[in-house]
Amino acid sequence: MTRSIPTALAAARAIADGSLTAEALVRACLDRIEAREPAVHAWQHLAAAEALVEARALDRQAGGPLKGLPIGVKDIIDTADMPTAYGSPIYAGHRPARDASCVALARSAGAIILGKTVTTEFAYYHPGPTTNPHNAGHTPGGSSSGSAASVADGMVPLAFGTQTAGSVVRPASFCGCVGYKPTFGLLDVTGVRPLAVSLDTLGVMAADVADAAFFVSILTSRPTLRTDGHALTPPRIGLCRTFEWPKAEAAMQAHLLASAEKLKRAGATLLDVTLPPPFERLAAAQQIIMAFETARSLHPEMRTAPESVSPVMRAFAGEGAGLSVDDYDAAKELRAKGAAALTEVFSNVDVVLTLSAPGEAPLGLGATGDPIFNRIWTLLGLPCLNLPCGTGPQGLPMGVQFVGARDNDARMLAAAAWSEHALK
Repeated sequence: MTRSIPTALAAARAIADGSLTAEALVRACLDRIEAREPAVHAWQHLAAAEALVEARALDRQAGGPLKGLPIGVKDIIDTADMPTAYGSPIYAGHRPARDASCVALARSAGAIILGKTVTTEFAYYHPGPTTNPHNAGHTPGGSSSGSAASVADGMVPLAFGTQTAGSVVRPASFCGCVGYKPTFGLLDVTGVRPLAVSLDTLGVMAADVADAAFFVSILTSRPTLRTDGHALTPPRIGLCRTFEWPKAEAAMQAHLLASAEKLKRAGATLLDVTLPPPFERLAAAQQIIMAFETARSLHPEMRTAPESVSPVMRAFAGEGAGLSVDDYDAAKELRAKGAAALTEVFSNVDVVLTLSAPGEAPLGLGATGDPIFNRIWTLLGLPCLNLPCGTGPQGLPMGVQFVGARDNDARMLAAAAWSEHALK
């Protein structure tokens, strides 16, 4: 798919040197949205007029490192000047009192919030209207549906997403963009509607690894995360099939193995990583923790407006309410055992290479796909990134997932950036 707008880094540099105006960039995004939104339905709310006014103002003044860059914000994240509905009719027209911290930080760095992107209901499974930009009959994934679709379709250079199971990495794989979920807690989640508080992680969608790293480096004041302008060296990559490997489609399995061989031929050290025994039960533990915590976070809506909650959301909340504290604590104990085994997993590798999703985006818009290949890494709070690298039998994007050690986002991003160039 040909991009109609520059990447975030290219745009930031052009705005800084005066060869591009913020207004021209916003207009290019709006032109693309006008042409494609009737088919993709990525936007819950578009602040077109306001964004142009803000862009003109920014063009008359000095700005921060994100000056003039239009950004999409998942509609699970609070914005004071735009409705935030959390994907639910209960909150139609809701206007929070203030921006979420990530939105405020982006604005302070000069970013322009172009609008709110479609989310599934409360960032769970009940989908919104967004379609896959490569084939409107297929799901874009979820829950960060609009964010992945808008970036992949070239409507906006950057967007915020969130991940509780696989809601950044999976839609990025289905739509064909970079989806980066940092280490749990690296990006502040104040003002993000909680689903499962010990799992919810703020992430970003971007056109490439350098853009994602640049965006998060600004939001976290961590310049060491950036991958542009640095010499990248071949990483030590651990090929990891995980215990969930049989649940992947044959084409996806073959795609991962072929990508690993390409990286090896390009100079990477490739090792097989077999996960320790505790990992066999971690996907189930993630589901228990997510259900238990969701039942609590959704309790106000279930108490006051259950008829406005979708059947799939009500069922999940009911499942969580039926779990005992002993079930929850046992799942947390499994998480602790998995975390203790991570030193062994990363003992000889810089990054783990594994599956982002079971296959290409499934046909139909009634579901968003299975996050089975994301659950364990989200449970453990590890940095993860989907790298798009080719298409599958149906001509839809396929990606591979890079997973780093906890709090070692810089090494994971560097390995992904090197691999991105090698796979091209």
